[in-house]
Amino acid sequence: MTAQASSRNKFNVYWDEQVPCNGSAWFGSSGCREQPESGAVIGAAGLGGLTTTTSPETSGSHHSVQRVQQLTWQSPYTNKLLLEAGFGTFLARWGPHDAPGNPTKDLIRVTEQCAAGCASNGGTPNLTYRSANWASAWSGAYRWRGTASYVTGANSMRFGYQGSFYQEDDTNFTNSSSLAYRFNNGVPNQFTQTLRPYTTNGRTALTAFFAEDQMTRGRFTFQGAIRFDHAWSWFPEQTIGPVNFLPVAVVFPQTDGANYKDIAPRLGVAWDVFGNSRTAIKVNLGRYLEPASVAANYSAPNPASRITATTARTWVDANSNYVVDCDLLSMAAQSPTTTGSIDTCGAGAAAFGTKTYSNTFDPELLNGWFVRPDDWGLNASVQQQLLPRVSVEATYTRRWLSGFTATDNRAVSASDFGTFSITAPSDPRLPDGGGYTISGLYDVNPNRFGQVDNLLTRAANFGKWSQVYNGVSVSVSARAANGFTLQGGVNTGSTVIDNCEVRQALPETNVLNPYCHNEPGFVTRITGLAAYTVPKVDVLLSSTFRSDQGQPLAANYNVPSSAIAPSLGRNLSAGPTAFATVNLAEPGSVWGDRVNEIDLRVAKILRFGRSRTNVGVDIYNLLNSDAILTYNQTFSPTVPPGPSGWLAPNSVLSPRFVKFSVQVDF
Repeated sequence: MTAQASSRNKFNVYWDEQVPCNGSAWFGSSGCREQPESGAVIGAAGLGGLTTTTSPETSGSHHSVQRVQQLTWQSPYTNKLLLEAGFGTFLARWGPHDAPGNPTKDLIRVTEQCAAGCASNGGTPNLTYRSANWASAWSGAYRWRGTASYVTGANSMRFGYQGSFYQEDDTNFTNSSSLAYRFNNGVPNQFTQTLRPYTTNGRTALTAFFAEDQMTRGRFTFQGAIRFDHAWSWFPEQTIGPVNFLPVAVVFPQTDGANYKDIAPRLGVAWDVFGNSRTAIKVNLGRYLEPASVAANYSAPNPASRITATTARTWVDANSNYVVDCDLLSMAAQSPTTTGSIDTCGAGAAAFGTKTYSNTFDPELLNGWFVRPDDWGLNASVQQQLLPRVSVEATYTRRWLSGFTATDNRAVSASDFGTFSITAPSDPRLPDGGGYTISGLYDVNPNRFGQVDNLLTRAANFGKWSQVYNGVSVSVSARAANGFTLQGGVNTGSTVIDNCEVRQALPETNVLNPYCHNEPGFVTRITGLAAYTVPKVDVLLSSTFRSDQGQPLAANYNVPSSAIAPSLGRNLSAGPTAFATVNLAEPGSVWGDRVNEIDLRVAKILRFGRSRTNVGVDIYNLLNSDAILTYNQTFSPTVPPGPSGWLAPNSVLSPRFVKFSVQVDF
């Protein structure tokens, strides 16, 4: 709603509120979406969604408010000075939540490893079933701003302030036993203990001041801007427990997080080459900071997130009763011969449920000037008018990132790791039919296994870590006099990531990923838009087209210790029954399918007195494409192609659907 309070004061109020309904209640229970009487099961969608490796009972639901609020003020104080201010929020509770009527809360969640095939146990590697995990999370983003713009004929200046506050309160739940099992072909081999339910709280704030200037001199237009940013985070007092495996609660006092200060410059120049406004060359260079949020380095120091809240332990179910017959309050290894337990249970993490932090943060990573992760962007373009209302633009873009974080496990050194290689299975689905060697894999030596003293610090302390994007785009825009608009373009580019120096110094950063130089190749996207307003009847017809290249895919293969031992010279440090998950597909060797989508819109403007009503019909995915969006990237040579096999679809493009909309302006 817009209100002109006076000749110099205009206010705009915007409120958008949505109550999504994803997933469904259980049979016999009520909710925003219920199961039909026919007995057909309605699967979950969206945040409560399922994949090809999750059973329906593991899904959740989502039914809560998502709210966007905005209030803006604008005042042309003089014919040269414009004042503006605004306040906005985004508030949401998200999950997936516990599905209404959930009867699985007392059942222990199970994952079937199916490492060497499991035809009698579902035949699906990594299938999770039997009970759900769920969450109740709250996100709040509050932003406010104020600007003053001063404009003359050939010069314009703008000064402003921006402030933000972000809030995140997340609670995670699991079954009443606080346990999860892992089976291999129906035989238990691991259980995981957790401290759920517990809540983590994070807060982040931002203050920024900026100044911009633009001036025109002859055929050149110059732009310059500078911005000061101060972003910081903290964590209110938090409590975990008491729960099943933590009889006495652990309390964390309010703690500071990151504290960054930065200066970000931006420069630009545009040249009207011939002075006829038909040919222009533009160059822009700027520094862009990682957004402030309750994520990344802003949330990572949270003490409640840094304790060991889960511990996975090996398990031999001696009496095959699917119950862990060990003392689960003790993290020590147990067996019938050593402790008198019925089952054999491996040692748990000694720090489980204690205020012993799993990692420490280097103060230089979280505090100071010019420490915040950023990227520099360079754009150079040429724009040419071909015909009246028809133009083409070609752009070169280069982006390079910095401020990466490395994890240094101070309990080990590079010499504490053994190296090994594996041979990919011979399989026609793999690149070149498989049978090739993958080397550069690490396993920590047995005498250092399980020793952790992580320090998160700047990756630059250990060597070069780079991420660079180079791309080219070409776009065409045509606006005919009869109301017809046509736009289209193609964008192709390549991102190269190299952290080999850091991995060599710190093998623990990624022991099983040898692709430290990641150069998958060019990714190409094609877009198009056409719009036409039918004269006299005032009906808008428009359509958009996009064609996105699929992403590089992995072939994650669970390699048994017995297959690794000949190369490593010993079993994996995790034990002779352990597995190492290795990606058999070098990035860029296997790609997902291209995703093509066409959308259509028909809209009509109706005028009644002083009101204006826009009635529209949108058809999304007009051709009802079922292009694959995500894939099962777990590879097993014993699981043939099919619903459970490698590259089986996990999700596809949303089917064709129609949306009706009405907008009334008065």
